[in-house]
Amino acid sequence: MKKIRAAIVGYGNIGRFALEALQAADDFEVAGIVRRDPAKTVPELRDIPVVANIRDLKDVDVAILATPTRKVEEYAKDILSLGINTVDSFDIHTNIPALRKSLGKTAREHGKVSVISAGWDPGSDSVVRTLMEAIAPKGVTYTNFGPGMSMGHTVAVKAIEGVKDALSMTIPTGTGIHRRMVYVELLPGYDIEKVAAAIKADPYFASDETHVRAVESVDALKDMGHGVNLVRKGVSGRTQNQLLEFDMKINNPALTGQILVCCARAAMRLQPGCYTMVEIPVIDLLPGDRDRWIASLV
Repeated sequence: MKKIRAAIVGYGNIGRFALEALQAADDFEVAGIVRRDPAKTVPELRDIPVVANIRDLKDVDVAILATPTRKVEEYAKDILSLGINTVDSFDIHTNIPALRKSLGKTAREHGKVSVISAGWDPGSDSVVRTLMEAIAPKGVTYTNFGPGMSMGHTVAVKAIEGVKDALSMTIPTGTGIHRRMVYVELLPGYDIEKVAAAIKADPYFASDETHVRAVESVDALKDMGHGVNLVRKGVSGRTQNQLLEFDMKINNPALTGQILVCCARAAMRLQPGCYTMVEIPVIDLLPGDRDRWIASLV
């Protein structure tokens, strides 16, 4: 069986774990890595093509975008126009419908597939919430994150002027309400009050209680562990008090990288267009023959 040739665009935390997931998947082969400085060597990339532009790689079927969320649309449109499927972990929930519409147009124009927001939230948690809502149609679902490091929020803080390094921690306070604890290393000459005001004004933080602290070393605080607890209390038919719960504790970028690879596989089975994970048959995330999975999972 012909293997799926996947490129990884960006080689930060998510890119590194996406590479591990690709290397562990028998139905994929690594077409190459796209990074800003291809001359920068790391041992694990010694035998893998590393380039500055995806155009310099051969026969790429799908590109896994391990880029900052706010760069996803730009990269995806360019890569889709080359006739390459894309998968990303775009994580600004309120902007997903607009991104789906925008990339859907580009994907259909070029006969390709874009899978967006393929992380764990949005992403796999979205699938769980969808199932919960289907089997208890009336009710309320609470999504409680953490405690743990939020990669999207951390990247957003790093983009703020005056920030040398940053860590954003998500602390659940219950019933879907969260506190953001943000730790920053400042560049010389910058004031923590001004930097904190800019962070709190960013859309990533504007809706949550946010506390910003200056620290000497962000690196000393970093822990990629995270988690989520989903709870739905609702009604099935006319029967009250249906209580559904889903809980997981994870390494954040490792799970995101694995989900991106699963969705890269699914992208090869979809008709041209743009999809979120709730629109993809879950069986298409798995390798190989459908009948085998149906026999073992149903």
